[in-house]
Amino acid sequence: MTALAWLAGCDSGRQGQGGGDQFLAKAEVGRIPAYPQRPGDAQKGYDVLVNRAALTCGLPYNAYAKAVARSKPRGAPGPQFPGRSGRNRELPYMLSAHQAPSGVELVSTNCLACHAATLDGRLIMGLGNAFLDMTQDPAVEIAATGALVTGQAERAQWRRWSERITRLSGDLLTDTVGVNTAAHSTLALMAQHDPKTLAWSDKPLLAPPPQPALPVAIPPWWNLRKKHALFYSGEGRGDLARHLLLANTTCTDSVAEASAMDLWFVDIRAYLATLAPPKYPYAIDQALAERGYSLYRSQCQGCHGTNGEDWRYPNLVVPLGEVGTDPALARATYNDLDRFRAWFRQSYYGERSQLTPALGYVAPPLDGVWATAPYLHNDAVPTLAALLDPSARPAYWRARRTADGAPIYDPESLGWAYDTLSQGKSAAMSWDECDQVYDSTGKGYGNGGHRFGDTLSAADRRALIEYLKTL
Repeated sequence: MTALAWLAGCDSGRQGQGGGDQFLAKAEVGRIPAYPQRPGDAQKGYDVLVNRAALTCGLPYNAYAKAVARSKPRGAPGPQFPGRSGRNRELPYMLSAHQAPSGVELVSTNCLACHAATLDGRLIMGLGNAFLDMTQDPAVEIAATGALVTGQAERAQWRRWSERITRLSGDLLTDTVGVNTAAHSTLALMAQHDPKTLAWSDKPLLAPPPQPALPVAIPPWWNLRKKHALFYSGEGRGDLARHLLLANTTCTDSVAEASAMDLWFVDIRAYLATLAPPKYPYAIDQALAERGYSLYRSQCQGCHGTNGEDWRYPNLVVPLGEVGTDPALARATYNDLDRFRAWFRQSYYGERSQLTPALGYVAPPLDGVWATAPYLHNDAVPTLAALLDPSARPAYWRARRTADGAPIYDPESLGWAYDTLSQGKSAAMSWDECDQVYDSTGKGYGNGGHRFGDTLSAADRRALIEYLKTL
């Protein structure tokens, strides 16, 4: 083993610019530099988010309407964002309608399926959906919709959509409700597309991403305005719009298609840069929060930055050995994905951007942190109180719910009310119960690390939490 290869596995993060190809160089931990971004139209970006589909393929609308009619009486679509137009006004906010070149009207998921959520009855743009259920194989329901499709043109559209999602279904699945496999499924999509033409291949052109898919939390969009890079190890550098576009490659099969969509995402990035976090809706003890502010400045500010009008955010990747959180995602990103980074460099997406991981995790801005439970990059900790007191973190837990199934927000501990379990998934009595259990002993699901609250007293932690409510 060469010295360079040995250092690539070291958790100190001080490994230099590993790799023989200068274009596949990896980053050191520490500060992420700023990159120029293309200006966009924020208002147009908002319209894209609420009205455009994330996929250019989808389920024919006629089949969708039949499926809805069979499952429940047609009624109001539920909470909506302002500005939904046309057919979208009658669809749930996470679905959008569009017309295929063949003239068939399609319904597809949009970005808000993952990047919007309801908290205490309020629909919030940019809040990660902490209860998105990706534990069920979508291929089963997709196959059932085939019987509702009529006509040659509709069937061709349905077949294209169903074949793509079915092929990727194993890469979409998680072990637990709430965590996401977005990073893993994007790699799986890259493996099915030619990097230079973006043409789809029925057979993978690269070795698929390693299994099992590692869980990730969905970060809040409103922090994008402060970030120099995307993703948990800061690997998404350069033009951020191209990284946002990459997540929509399921049915994007040519450079011409990607180029047409590119300006959408320039506008989306411009809109996301205007997003502000939601305000904490409950009472705050201002005197206690002021004491907590002093603690924040001494304990947290160096990594997470300051807030307010004169905010400063350092954009730091913290070494694994220092932060101590579950290392599986960072190690996989750094050590195992060079073939995907090479694909990216050759592709349209890499013309303006780079995938340059560091062996650590980015300390995120804490704007609106009160709303973003569960915590850590893998959603392993249900509340901020438990994050600040590692001894209180449950190894096995399940979100507590109301009689109608809604999760319960805990305004004191800042996070989701939960039940601590004595055993993990093996003790569940049904598949549904198993899917609700967060088991921190699974690969990539660990709840350790971030022990920076160890030196704080219980009173100090309470004061710090009170201050975090104000962000």
